[in-house]
Amino acid sequence: MSTRENISSGSPWEDKIGYSRAVKVGNMLELSGTTAPGNTIYDQTKAVIELAQKVLEEAGSSLEQVIRTRIFTTDISQWEEIGRAHGEFFGTIKPVTTMVEVSKLIDPTIMVEVEFSAVVE
Repeated sequence: MSTRENISSGSPWEDKIGYSRAVKVGNMLELSGTTAPGNTIYDQTKAVIELAQKVLEEAGSSLEQVIRTRIFTTDISQWEEIGRAHGEFFGTIKPVTTMVEVSKLIDPTIMVEVEFSAVVE
């Protein structure tokens, strides 16, 4: 059986809600939904991916090892700006992805949240 490693960000919400920033089981790594501040949806998406990149690297993975992204946005009409930021990081990697519109995210100033699945080699 594969060993499970819960990776914490140190947020007090992890214990209150019961989640981990990331979980590694075997060679699979799953990152929780990630948000970041920014003035535009493009800026937020770029900041989210940069933040996730740090977590991936700390866990022994990288953006190149991402196999799936799941993008949630409160404004699907801005999909091209989200896609532009996503493409700047993943244009040659090309993970499978999903982009869906949701009515709200946890903070009304947040317009985009992304989940990441990656392998660890």
